[in-house]
Amino acid sequence: MTDAIRPQPGILDIALYEGGKSHVAGMQNAVKLSSNENPFGPSDRAKEAFQRTVHSLHRYPSTDHAPLRDAIAEVHGLDPARVICGVGSDEIITFLCQAYAGPKDEVVFTEHGFLMYRISALAVGATPVEVHERERTTDVDAILAACNRRTKLVFIANPNNPTGTMISVAEIERLAAGIPKQAILVLDGAYAEYVEGYDGGLSIVEARQNVVMTRTFSKIYGLGGLRIGWGYGPKAIIDVLNRIRGPFNLSTTQLEVAEAAVRDQDFVNRCRAENARMRHWLSVALAEVGVPSDTSMANFVLARFASEEEATACDAFLQSQGLIVRRVAGYKLPHCLRITVGDEASCRRVAHAVAQFKGVK
Repeated sequence: MTDAIRPQPGILDIALYEGGKSHVAGMQNAVKLSSNENPFGPSDRAKEAFQRTVHSLHRYPSTDHAPLRDAIAEVHGLDPARVICGVGSDEIITFLCQAYAGPKDEVVFTEHGFLMYRISALAVGATPVEVHERERTTDVDAILAACNRRTKLVFIANPNNPTGTMISVAEIERLAAGIPKQAILVLDGAYAEYVEGYDGGLSIVEARQNVVMTRTFSKIYGLGGLRIGWGYGPKAIIDVLNRIRGPFNLSTTQLEVAEAAVRDQDFVNRCRAENARMRHWLSVALAEVGVPSDTSMANFVLARFASEEEATACDAFLQSQGLIVRRVAGYKLPHCLRITVGDEASCRRVAHAVAQFKGVK
């Protein structure tokens, strides 16, 4: 790069995002528990829809995503005109930053929040503002104290990744009511479906004009490989986001598979129940060998060790046993390992390996 050719301010401050590790050198068939994927994959109805789309690959997809928006709206009780679809919920986050933040503006998020909040803020030249959490849980008072006249977006994930913790609807309402009038509260609901009876903040979105909700098909729907997400918010905000959304941002395959997936709520309910069962079992099994974790409401457990050195050593031991988990030093949690809740066999393997590492028989 010459001195004359330079990217926009903020771009070079972005650290490259690193996803969960997928392979262990020299080892076949390692168990991947590093990316919070559904161990059961997508539903049969989603797989069948995927196979059907092979016959229409030569056709451009729809630009308005109407069938998928209608399906999402029908299942969740929404206004389809206020639904926007994107390449994962990441793209909706990007749209929000592109449309509402820029130089001299600030984007607020919590210290252990999703890394894309910082990346998307820097990409548009805005200033990322990181707020402390309380015991690895979103602190509404700390967020409100960090807001000012430059605040344009406030991101919280509920449940949060990588901590698994969440705050109540009442606390979200207090946050929405307290942020500056020019700011938008974004409720990242990537893991909302894992919480029984939780609407991802829908009631708050419906009641206010300053709240947007994002969701994804990558987690409980088992479609991480297709990258499909959606958002819901006030009509005026969604209309703005659609002005910068690429007309063909989602393929026919993405649209039709997601539609089939969202209509298969029996599959979602089964996955939620099995995840809750094995999440509880795994957290108890780890605690019994001296590895605590906060109460997780997502599809992973954040295992806490005495030090970064112990966490690093445990990660190396797990890899030697063919088990891949996620180190989260990049989330300012160097003494922790995030472990996806896999199927029962995987959970038992990882719990047994951690016990071996801790010297517990």
